[in-house]
Amino acid sequence: MTEQLRPGRFVSANRRVREDRRFVAGKGRFVADLDIPGVAHVALVASQHPAAFIEEIDASEALAMPGVVGVLTGDELAASTDPLMNGLDTPHVRRFPLAVGQVRYAGEWVCAVVAESRALAEDAAEKVRVRYTKLGFVLDAEKALQTDSTPVHPAHGSNVLLDKTFVWGEVERDFEKAEEHLSFRVTWGRNSTVPIETFGVVAKWDPWEQVLDVWASIQMPKYSDQIARALRIPGNAVRVHYDVDVGGSYGVKRGIKHSVLVAYLARKFGRPIRLIEDRIENMRAGDAHGPERIFDVDVAFDRDGRVRSMKMRALDNAGAYAGRAPFQLGKPIGAIVGPYLIESVQYHAVSVTTNKTVEEAVRGFGQSPTNYAIETMMDRVAAHLGIDRIEIRRRNFIRHEQFPYTIPSGSTYDSGDYHVVVDKVLEAVDLPALEAERDRLRAEGLCAGIGVAACLEPSGGNSSFEPLLNEKNRTSTWMESCRVNVDGLGFVTATVHTTSSGQGHETLVSTVVGEVLEIDPDKIRVVRPDSLGSLPGNSPVGSRMAIMLGGAAAKAAEDLKGQIMRIAAHALKVSEASLVYREGTIEGPDGLKLQWSDIVDIAHRRFHDLPPGVAPGLTATHILQVPTGRELPKEGRAQMYPCHSFEFHVVLVAFDPVLAKPEIRRYVIGHDCGTVINPHIVKGMTLGGIAHGIGAALLEEFAYDEGGQLMTQSFLDYLMPSSHEVPAVEIVKHVTPSPYTVFGQKGSGESGYLGAPAAISGAMHDAVRAWGITFDKLPIRMSTVSDKIAAAREHDRKTA
Repeated sequence: MTEQLRPGRFVSANRRVREDRRFVAGKGRFVADLDIPGVAHVALVASQHPAAFIEEIDASEALAMPGVVGVLTGDELAASTDPLMNGLDTPHVRRFPLAVGQVRYAGEWVCAVVAESRALAEDAAEKVRVRYTKLGFVLDAEKALQTDSTPVHPAHGSNVLLDKTFVWGEVERDFEKAEEHLSFRVTWGRNSTVPIETFGVVAKWDPWEQVLDVWASIQMPKYSDQIARALRIPGNAVRVHYDVDVGGSYGVKRGIKHSVLVAYLARKFGRPIRLIEDRIENMRAGDAHGPERIFDVDVAFDRDGRVRSMKMRALDNAGAYAGRAPFQLGKPIGAIVGPYLIESVQYHAVSVTTNKTVEEAVRGFGQSPTNYAIETMMDRVAAHLGIDRIEIRRRNFIRHEQFPYTIPSGSTYDSGDYHVVVDKVLEAVDLPALEAERDRLRAEGLCAGIGVAACLEPSGGNSSFEPLLNEKNRTSTWMESCRVNVDGLGFVTATVHTTSSGQGHETLVSTVVGEVLEIDPDKIRVVRPDSLGSLPGNSPVGSRMAIMLGGAAAKAAEDLKGQIMRIAAHALKVSEASLVYREGTIEGPDGLKLQWSDIVDIAHRRFHDLPPGVAPGLTATHILQVPTGRELPKEGRAQMYPCHSFEFHVVLVAFDPVLAKPEIRRYVIGHDCGTVINPHIVKGMTLGGIAHGIGAALLEEFAYDEGGQLMTQSFLDYLMPSSHEVPAVEIVKHVTPSPYTVFGQKGSGESGYLGAPAAISGAMHDAVRAWGITFDKLPIRMSTVSDKIAAAREHDRKTA
C-alpha cells in the first residue's frame, strides 16, 4: 500500500488543460515544423509483392537525376547495422529497416532514395528498377499454423512465433462439475489508431561531438537505446530531443525502423536527413497495424448463470516480423477474467508470422480484443439461459468487499465497486425508458438493439508479460521519473523525461506538484530535457502516466517540501513537528513564520544558515518503480498491472434493415478510474476511446485481397468514424481510489476503447435477435448485416 495524499485545491479540480493554449493557437512544434539547415529528404521504394527474392536493384537512373543525394539498399544497411530488437527468443526472425534478400509483405521498404526535397526523392524513387522472383505467401493465420505452410522466415523453421498454454486453477474439474457448456469463435479485425500525424523523424550526426541528434514523433520506451544498439554506437552518443509535440499515437508511434534508417543516412551523407511518412506509407508499411485475432472460447457455467471456468485460445496474426506484436497476447493475462468471479482459466496464446504488414502496439495492447471475447461470452451465456444480460453480469461481478482480489492468473485487482457503477449508469440511462424507445423504433420497422459491456482497464503497466512469454527476459523494472527545482527567484520548474502524444503531461505534473506545494499550477513551468539530460523513464504506454509520472512528481514535491521544513525548523530553532506548511509559508509556535522567499534565500544564498548535511539549492528527484511490480513471474502467474479502472457501457443502436447503416441513438458510459487528476483530460480520453471503438466495431479494417495486396491504403477505403457516426456520449462518474497510488488515481488513457466494440457488437446482436442472426467478426459491416437479414427474411418467407 502507498501512503496517500488527500486531493485538495487542484487535483480533481475542473481546470483547463494547459497544453491546449498553444495547440489551439497553432503553436505546436512537430517534426515537420523543424527548420534544420541543409536537411535532405527520404522517399521509399516499396515492394509490390507479398513475398519475393530481390534479384537486382538498378538505381542508375535515379542517381543520375539532379538533386539526388544517394540510394541505400537493404544489403548495405544490414552490413553496417544490427537487426532491430525482438522481445521474443526468435533469433532467426531478423528484421532490418529495409528488406534484405527478400521481401515479406506488399509495401515493405526495399531501398531508400535521398534527395534535396521530398518531391525530388519521390520522382527518383519511381526510377529505381527492382527485379524480383516471386515466392509463395501466406496471409491467413490458421493456414500459417499448418506444418506444410509457406514459411515467412525459412530459417526460423515454422511460422509460429509464440505458442504457450497457461492453466490457472482446476479447469478440467470445473468444466466437469459445470451444468452447462458453450463454445464459440469470434474474430477481431485488423485495425489501428491511424493518428492525424504520420510518423516523422529527423536525424543529424555531429562528427566532431560524436553525437547523433534525433527529433521524432515517438511514443516508445527505450527508443534511444534501440537506435544505439542497431547502429553499434554508445548509448550516450544518441541525443533524442523530447521537446517535440506528437500528433497522436496511442501506441503505434514506435518508428524504430524509420529512425535507424534515417540515422544511418545522416552518418553516411554527413548531413541532416528527414523522413515524414505519407499516408500510404503509414498505412501500408508503417508497421503500425493492430491485432488481427481469432478467439476460440469454451465456457463452463451453471444454470443460475454463475460462470465457473473458461478456456480461451487466442491466435494472433503478427504480420511479417515479430516486433512487439506477440506481447499483445501477454497484457490481457493481467485481466483475463475481466471483472468476473471466474475461478479457473486455460489460456492458449499463439502468434504467427504471415505476409502482411507488421503489427505494432495499439491502444490497450491487446486488451480490447480480449474484452470483446469475454463480453461476447457473457452475452451468449445469458442468451442460452434466458437470463437478462445485465443480471448475469451482476451475478458474476467481483464484489466490493472482496478487494484486493487476486484472479487465477496471479494479478491482484486493487479496488472497485462494479455493482454501484452499474446502478449509477442504469439510473442515468433510465433503462425501462431506453427499452421502450428500442421497442418503439422496432415498431416503426427499424432494427434496434441495446448493448452492454463491463470491462477493466489495467493501468500503470510494468513489463512482467515479457518474462512471462520469454523466460530469457529478466526485466522487472518499469520506472518513471520527475525532478522538481526551485530557482533562486523562487519559481518552480518540473522536468518530464519523455515525449507526450496528447496525454497532457504538463497539466498532470503541474497539477500534482502544485497540489503538494500548494502553489498555483499555472505558475509551475514543466520542461522536457533531451535524453542525455534525462532521468530514467519508459514513456506514456500502458495507461501509466497518471500513476507513474504523477506519482514520481508527487514524491519529488514531497521530498522538496521535506527540505523546506528542515530548513525552516533549523532557522526558527524549533522542532520540525511543530511547524505547519501552508501555501508556501511555514508557520511555527508563538507566531513564528517564514515566507517562501525566506526559504529560497536561505537555500540559495545563506549556506551558513542551512542545517548540517543539507545541500544548498532546492531540488528533488524521484524515480518511481511500478507499485506491486517487484516480482518476476512464477509458475505461469504474474502480477501485471497495479491498478484496474472499470467501465460499464450501455448503447442503443438503430438501423434500416435494408441499408443496415447503424446509428447510435444513445451512449452512456460509467467510468471509475479512481481519483481523477484533471477531469478534462479524462473526459477527452474517454470520448476519443469510444470513437476509436466505434471504428473497430463497425468501420475500420486493413483488408487484403487474395494476392496479398492491402486494399485499404487511404481514407477512401479505410473508413473511420466522423462526427456523423460518433454520438453525444454521457459519462457517469464514480471514484474508487486505488490503495497503491499517491492520490488514489488509476489509468484512463485507454478508457472507452476497451469496452465500446463489445457494447456495440451486443447492440447489433440485440437488433437482429428475432432472426437468430449472429455476427462473429469485427468490424460488423453494413453489407454483412443487410445480407444476413435478407437471407433470414427469405428463409422465413419460404417456411411460412
